[in-house]
Amino acid sequence: MAGSPHASSGPHHALRDYTRTPLNVYWEMTQACALACRHCRAEAMPSAHPNELTFDESLGFLDQLGEFGTPLPHLILTGGDPLNRPDLFQLIAEARRRGLGVSITPAATAQLSFEVLLRLKESGVEGLGLSLDGSSAATHDAIRGIPGTFARTMQAIQWAESLELPIQINTLAAAETAHDISAIYELLKPHDIARWSLFFLISVGRGKVLQPLSPEDSESLMAWIFDVSKASPFIVATTEAPSYRRVAIELMRAQGLTGEQMKRSGPLRGAGIRDGHGIMFVSSTGEICPAGFLPISAGNVRTHRVAEVYREAPLFKSLHDPRQFEERCGYCEYNALCGGSRARAFEATGTPLGTDPLCLYIPRQPGRADTNS
Repeated sequence: MAGSPHASSGPHHALRDYTRTPLNVYWEMTQACALACRHCRAEAMPSAHPNELTFDESLGFLDQLGEFGTPLPHLILTGGDPLNRPDLFQLIAEARRRGLGVSITPAATAQLSFEVLLRLKESGVEGLGLSLDGSSAATHDAIRGIPGTFARTMQAIQWAESLELPIQINTLAAAETAHDISAIYELLKPHDIARWSLFFLISVGRGKVLQPLSPEDSESLMAWIFDVSKASPFIVATTEAPSYRRVAIELMRAQGLTGEQMKRSGPLRGAGIRDGHGIMFVSSTGEICPAGFLPISAGNVRTHRVAEVYREAPLFKSLHDPRQFEERCGYCEYNALCGGSRARAFEATGTPLGTDPLCLYIPRQPGRADTNS
């Protein structure tokens, strides 16, 4: 699966009520993709799903997004490989005509040419998400499953830079890639990257063949991310690791920063956003889910209204309220700011309201006076 960029905060970010409107809607336009990535959430395949949304059904879905009202969510086109949709540029035009901001996460295949990037730019696409899981062809291509993807990705970065098309790079953080992450950072530093996001593996789809980082190694990596972010020429962020916000707060407190200084800091951008709260995912067949890595359907765009599902479906309402989370995540003092990865909690416990096992923090239990119990 190609990586999924989060939209930049934008002028309405601070005014948005995430119980009413997501910041980002991820639309898996198709499952069709020529790559064979070892960690693919979508379990992408060479051809489209036979029940994929048609062009007319896709227009209906775009119409529904307008029901969120102002500010509208940002639409991120993902897959599979969205370049495999023959009506891609028509749908981008229709989304832009409806006032939606659009970003895209294409796969690094032969289809991803300079001409395609130019056309995306001219179509009003605001951001490009590319995946880079190794600092060399040997390491990256081993994860992506197809030789040549590293070279194509680096070429696409250069083309996007020349077109001044904002780039987000997504990097897998897993046992197989951890040793290479600092080298990837050094590789990216000379480039005009807007954001680098490290995706902490969740074992869904084909990702079950890879090994996630241990909580201890994850905590160490988050501390490294915090240190690097202070001097990085681009934003450094995490995906499916909201506990990074807690780690960052603890490190900032140790440095003597005030609460107001913390609020303005890079690591707390997007604080409070988590699966199903600030984020919504629509599959290629129209299923409405809290996130791509949390594949529990709360409805389908063919039979339900996306805004109503996001605001009123019991699944989403529970995800909007961190007080409903179970065990540590439920009573943690950071739960509104962090809330844990609901996708990882579901994978580990069988309920999206469970505790995120990636987090080492032991909060004070209600009714106890000690700070760690």
